[in-house]
Amino acid sequence: MKKEIISTDKAPQAIGTYSQGVKLDNTVYLSGQIPLIPETMELVQGDMEAQIRRVFDNLQAVANAAGGSLADVAKLNIFLTDLAHFPLVNQVMAEYFDAPYPARAAIGVASLPKGAGVEMDAVLVLE
Repeated sequence: MKKEIISTDKAPQAIGTYSQGVKLDNTVYLSGQIPLIPETMELVQGDMEAQIRRVFDNLQAVANAAGGSLADVAKLNIFLTDLAHFPLVNQVMAEYFDAPYPARAAIGVASLPKGAGVEMDAVLVLE
């Protein structure tokens, strides 16, 4: 099994002891992304919709660096500090994904790094 570390400056750099992504053969594990702007490493300004979009953009950047895209996502995990934002996640997600949609979990959490309201990670399977 071939292991490759995925890294890109188009997504926030790791703020801990982890990689942005790890590719094992044709499966790519994307680490959790919060709504950080890659160039500044600061949380995106704006409402929850802006945070959700920034997270999808960050995931897309790491997926691209691995040779894929969000279309290759098989499993998406969404962590929200307020599950009332779940309908907004669905609305924004429909702009980033086409059917058939990936498997997904949405989990309410007490808090996230840097005070973010949303974090997502994903598993891609590349053709």
